Formats: sequence, C-alpha cells, structure tokens
Amino acid sequence: MKACIFTLGCKVNECESGSLAEGLARLGYEVAEGLAPADVYILNTCAVTAEAEKKSRQAVARIRAVAPDARILVCGCASERAPASFAGKPGVTVVTGARQKGKILSLLGERGVFMEEEDGGYDELLPPRTFRARAFVKIQDGCNNFCSYCIIPYLRGRSRSRRLESAAGEILACPAEEAVVTGIDVSSYRDEGGRDLADLLLAVKDARCRVRLGSLEVGAVTEKLLCAAEQVRDFAPHFHLSLQSGAERVLRKMNRHYTKEDYRARVALIRAHFPDAAVTTDIIAGFPTETEEDFAETLAFAEEIGFAQIHCFPYSRREGTNAAKLPDLPAAVKSGRLHRLLALAARLRGEYEGRFIGKTLEFVPEERVGEYTEGYSENYIRLYVAQPVAHKCRVRAVRAVKDGLLAVPEPEIR
Repeated sequence: MKACIFTLGCKVNECESGSLAEGLARLGYEVAEGLAPADVYILNTCAVTAEAEKKSRQAVARIRAVAPDARILVCGCASERAPASFAGKPGVTVVTGARQKGKILSLLGERGVFMEEEDGGYDELLPPRTFRARAFVKIQDGCNNFCSYCIIPYLRGRSRSRRLESAAGEILACPAEEAVVTGIDVSSYRDEGGRDLADLLLAVKDARCRVRLGSLEVGAVTEKLLCAAEQVRDFAPHFHLSLQSGAERVLRKMNRHYTKEDYRARVALIRAHFPDAAVTTDIIAGFPTETEEDFAETLAFAEEIGFAQIHCFPYSRREGTNAAKLPDLPAAVKSGRLHRLLALAARLRGEYEGRFIGKTLEFVPEERVGEYTEGYSENYIRLYVAQPVAHKCRVRAVRAVKDGLLAVPEPEIR
C-alpha cells in the first residue's frame, strides 16, 4: 500500500506531516511526499490566510486528478475552521482538525468527521521522518496571544508545551545536519516542570547537529536565552523576531504586546551577544486603518533595524478575528505598499549579505538544482556552491547570485 502526504502552510504543519509519514511507514505503508499515485492521502491544510484556505480546498481536486481512487483524510487548520467544506468532497473519507493530529493514523479505515472539542495536553507525535538536511523539531502548539488579525489561536487552541526531556531527546538524536526548533509560539515554551526555551537550549548544548530557533516574540529575547544560546556547540545565529508593523498606533490595533522601543532594545541585546546575527522578521502591509504615515513609519523602522530578511505579505481578512471588524483597505493600496516593502526588503537583504563576501561561512547543503548545490549558512544566507557537496562544510562567500551568495568550499585542514 502506498500513502502520500500533501502539506500546505507553516513549518509546524511540515513537522507534523513528517511525524505522520513516520507513523504510516511503521504501519507498513510506502510513503511519499507531494502529489503521486497512491492508495491513501493525508491532506494537512492551512488557514492562515483566505488564499491558503482556498488552496487547501482546491488540493482535494488536485489529489483526485493524480489518484482518483485514493482515500483522502483531511486534517489541519482549514478543516478545523470549516470541516463541512471538506466532508462533502468526492474521495474524502475522514475529516479531522488542527488538534491531536496523531489520531488520524487510527482513522485510516474509518469514515466521518472526527473533531476534538478540547485542547487536551501536548500531543506527543512520533519523531518526523525527514527527507532533507534540515529537520524540524516541534516543541510547542497553540497560542495565547490573540493578535487581532490572526485566526490560529481559535483553531490550534491554547499554548501547550512538550516535556523538555522529549524535545531535547529528539534534537540530540536528530539524523539531519540541522535541527530547527519550531512551534506555533515557540516563545511561550514552558513545560510542566516550568522549564523554558533557555533550559531546552542548555539541555542540547552538545548536539552534533546545528541548532536553529524558529520564530520568536520580542519578549522571549532575554539575557538568559542568549547566554544559553552561546553555550550551544553549533548554534545558528539567526533570530526571526516578529514585528508585523513599525507604527506604534498599528501595533496597538494589532494587539501586539510590545513597543518599538522594546523591539529596538531586544535587537540591540541580540547583537551584543551575536554581532553578525541575522535578524529577520514578518511585516504585514495594509493592515486595516493603516495610514500612509503609519506605513512610512514602518519603512523607516525596518531600515533602522537593518533586517537581513523581511517576510512581507498583504493583510488577509479572517472572519472571527477582531481586525475583521475594522474597515479593510482597498486592494490597490495593500498591493502598492507590499511592493514598496518588498523593494526595501531586497535592498536590506543585499546590504546584509554583502558584509559576508570574502568571509567563511558554514554551509549545510540541502539539494542539487541545476549547476548548484543549494543550502543555508548558519546566519540564514542562501548559498550556492557550483559543485556537488554532500555534507556540512566551511565555504567562502564570493559574490551575490540569485537570492543569496555564490560560495566555494574552503580547503580542509589536515
């Protein structure tokens, strides 16, 4: 029997899909990713934007096109939000939601809608089956922040954390060359013993793989966390620190729990400990009521911080959130601001990466595409090496190319 997993959305979804793939393999299935003929499909959906939800629904038809006789089991945020929109589709035999995803493996032969009414404790999944040089290790689920634009806390539920011993054990045993610590709100990690993210880093300080943190909230950046990170044998100096807006008024409307001064101070703290760290972020263009002055404030603040990368996206209205009650901006306004933000992001990325031309970086190869082996440096610069590379190695950055830097392997010291 062959099974495929088709995943949309965030890194947490990817991680959970990897766990489900491992579970299917242990049940005797031949497991593949993506779209391929198969007997069973698990569709792991996303609802972070209206477009993601639409693509999740359309994925059922895409699966049917390549595997018309497959049984399709649906899970994830889009099916949590609207299970009926999947339950009636041809080929769909089971619909579950975004919580307790591991139970879908016990429903392979069932039919119907099976939704969890309560969050329960942290859902311990199998270690993900990894197909790549980077592995994602999920340590937390849910969110208590309730940002006014975000539907995810209503779908994923309240924050709950994995036991430190379990999370640390998976990182220490990671077969990949890099482990990315991920969750819906990694910053809120605190297990039943009260141990936090800094304690987890100390528990994995001798890990043989490179350790990278996923997206963080401003308040998570403390002396304790950064001192712990400095003790990790192979820590990736890359901090994805969510901003969303650089305008104080808009931050309050978003229900973000920090000020620009808070953000500025935490970035300064990062750079005091890791001077060459990449500080990356997310920014929403065209949040409801955002004025041109607000947007100009955001652009100026992004330039002041000097982000290595900015994940830019237009505001997407989500029914059920507080922001959905506010008047939306015209699509043309959102699009125009997005393009201006993208232009700034490209310039800032080029300026940051230019600092490393002629310097040595640690390269983890991920895939061979055409003439290049592609992967990432410790500070999340996309690197292109014009020869086959099988394992982590030191490389020297030569010049800008595509969306990163061309690099050449450094001679091994014997």
